[in-house]
Amino acid sequence: MYDVVIKNGTVVNSWGMIEADVAVSSETIVAVGLGLSGKREIDAGGKLVIPGAVDTHVHLSLDLGGGLISSDDFFTGTRAAAFGGTTTVVPFVHPESGETMESAFRRRQNEAEGDVVVDYGWHMNIGPDAFKELGGLQAAVNRVKSLGIVTFKLYMAYGYRLSDSQLFQAMEAVGRAGGLSVVHAENWDLISFLVERAVHAGEHHPRWHETCRPSSFEAEAVSKVAAIAAYLSFPAEIFHVGNRAVSKTIEDARKKNIPLFGETCPQYLFLTTDAFDREGVEGAYPVCSPPIRPEADRTAMWDALSSGALQIVSTDHCPFLAEEKEKGLETGFQKIPGGVPSIEMRLSALYSEGVRSGHISPEQWIDVCCTTPARLHGFDRKGDIAPGKDADIVIFDPEKEHYLTAETLHERCGWTPYEGMKLVGKVESTLLRGRTVVDNGSFVGAAGMGKYISRSGIDARLH
Repeated sequence: MYDVVIKNGTVVNSWGMIEADVAVSSETIVAVGLGLSGKREIDAGGKLVIPGAVDTHVHLSLDLGGGLISSDDFFTGTRAAAFGGTTTVVPFVHPESGETMESAFRRRQNEAEGDVVVDYGWHMNIGPDAFKELGGLQAAVNRVKSLGIVTFKLYMAYGYRLSDSQLFQAMEAVGRAGGLSVVHAENWDLISFLVERAVHAGEHHPRWHETCRPSSFEAEAVSKVAAIAAYLSFPAEIFHVGNRAVSKTIEDARKKNIPLFGETCPQYLFLTTDAFDREGVEGAYPVCSPPIRPEADRTAMWDALSSGALQIVSTDHCPFLAEEKEKGLETGFQKIPGGVPSIEMRLSALYSEGVRSGHISPEQWIDVCCTTPARLHGFDRKGDIAPGKDADIVIFDPEKEHYLTAETLHERCGWTPYEGMKLVGKVESTLLRGRTVVDNGSFVGAAGMGKYISRSGIDARLH
């Protein structure tokens, strides 16, 4: 007899939907079929039984310096993830000045272990200092891979910005190690110039955050990544795509068999630049980078998901407290800390607006939130309801109506840019490797339930 059997539900995978029971033993899915029996049985009649979602882009306890740290730590952020049906997250290791990548990994592991509620991996940031590491960049990347990290963050913006030649070398080193480069692609020189000019002209409004970051400049940066990926024949993923120019650039590259992938996020699917015109600090809430765009770009993101031009929906979850957003706004748009909370709403929102509105099929919903993120990022036991996979399972009520509010969500920031949004479809229960974390909307998990997932490689085949 199996340890746990989820009975009478509709199992949804990226390849199809079937009426079936799901059996779990020793943290693993061991059978999918009819008439299964278990020591513990969960009735999922009328519900969808889906893989635990995989969010491959989250910022937890992100330290920006000067005492500014993103508001969700490893417990609150992963607890909110579990409420939203996400069972695997990938935050970041950012080495500090003079710190090796290996030392930074150990530091971040110490911060996370004992607090995480769901399973997790890491992205390792490669900044300019990485080129000074012992034995050179390739040796450093190889050492990081031996720690179980196969995805590496490369910035074309901020203090971690790589020059063109450094970007090439980093993508080459990661590719030779069998890893994936995940890229924040923007033209930082032009952005910095436009921001400085706007500030000098006395511009203050949050809308200028988007004005100083033209989508055409962003697409130019993505074209550079595509050209390097084509030259090297190594894969890369463009993070947080929010406009048609960029999604079209990725789509065109893939048509040429360039191994380029694209991720969008809820803020680009549900918000537009109109959000900047909300009163007071609420106009500062949606500031993030790259910025949210006009309505035509929002609808283009849904079209890109529908057509397969974009392959992943993650969150870039990075909230700050309302008072921190307000303090930045008092100085000007350029000082507002960038980031929004989406880690809990992603799966339900994609079902409500995506599946129920006909933008994507149920199978595509699972593919972009669960299967492809797991496959591309090397989580080979995640992302599917199938024998041999980890028993990361979500019971989802497709008819449950609810509203997104700061009071009902569990992120630790006290606000949401999606305030008052009505959704149809909600996570009822979440299981992590067969253990219940959220049961009928109540948290029954504990800090430390999640474990670090060491990865050995990626699957970057173009599908």
